Amino acid sequence: MATPTDAFTLTRTFDAPRALVFKVLSSAEHMARWWGPAGWNWVKGELDFRPGGRFHYGMAMPGGPQMWGLFTYEDIVAPEKIVFRNAFSNEAGELVRHPMAPTWPLEVRNVLTLQEKDGQTMLTLMGAPYEASLIEQQTFTAGFESMRMGFGGTFDQLGAYLAELSPPAQA
Repeated sequence: MATPTDAFTLTRTFDAPRALVFKVLSSAEHMARWWGPAGWNWVKGELDFRPGGRFHYGMAMPGGPQMWGLFTYEDIVAPEKIVFRNAFSNEAGELVRHPMAPTWPLEVRNVLTLQEKDGQTMLTLMGAPYEASLIEQQTFTAGFESMRMGFGGTFDQLGAYLAELSPPAQA
């Protein structure tokens, strides 16, 4: 795995227990409700949540083309860690290049950790190019701000979805 200086890292705290956060990360039914960039519509998704399993999904911008993605799970330690590679794919689940950035790494290896404290869960995502060329690594690093905005919107949707599932206790 990459060192923190060359990896993309994002941390977000959710007002939900770790077991619930893990549950919505490990089910296609739940992922369909929050995963992806804000404003995109879910097309479909299939999830085989186990080491060696895959999450293959499609989304579309309203009036725009469909885009497909693929996670390949390497390691899962419930409810604290998920290690996976993510990539763009076609509808058949075959890896393809980023449709708008041809020098983007074909795959990015991610380590997602969940830590619970006082009923809240801190999610940390750290990702780095997987088996990438120098230009792919440079393209990835140059994309940190864009990824921060994209994952920020995705995690905003996750936070709103978690709030629907576990509304705060009434005083």
